[in-house]
Amino acid sequence: MNTDAPTLRRILTACRTIAVVGLSAEWHRPSYFAAKYMQQHGFRIVPVNPRYEEVLGERCYASLTDIPHPVDLVDVFRRTQDVLPIAEQAIAIDAKCLWQQIGVRNLEADALARAAGLDSVMDRCVKIEHARLFGGLHWAGVNTRVISARRGR
Repeated sequence: MNTDAPTLRRILTACRTIAVVGLSAEWHRPSYFAAKYMQQHGFRIVPVNPRYEEVLGERCYASLTDIPHPVDLVDVFRRTQDVLPIAEQAIAIDAKCLWQQIGVRNLEADALARAAGLDSVMDRCVKIEHARLFGGLHWAGVNTRVISARRGR
């Protein structure tokens, strides 16, 4: 699994449509917070959760295979044991990347996705990685470790 900064930056630059599997409509859930952040940063969010009709102003789908348009990245907010069928669906819809959120590490799904030519990321948060790599951490008061002596002119 290669999740160095250049690889993650390449994935997050190339993948602009994100299907969020397990996206909750409850504002306090991590899936909602991460998806809303990505939406606010120009990504198209496609909710995948059979419990809802709409989340974040977007139509919600019961499964990845129900989505009628291309998806670049499949972001998984489900238990580790639930990821393999999601990986199979990600391959079936020609997604470019399978992304398993923090705490989710299904090695079989990872291997299957890679064998099919998808990028695969495990145990990482798409929101945190985007903020870390593209300068979005500062908005929450987190030290970005960027020091500049430039003065505004």
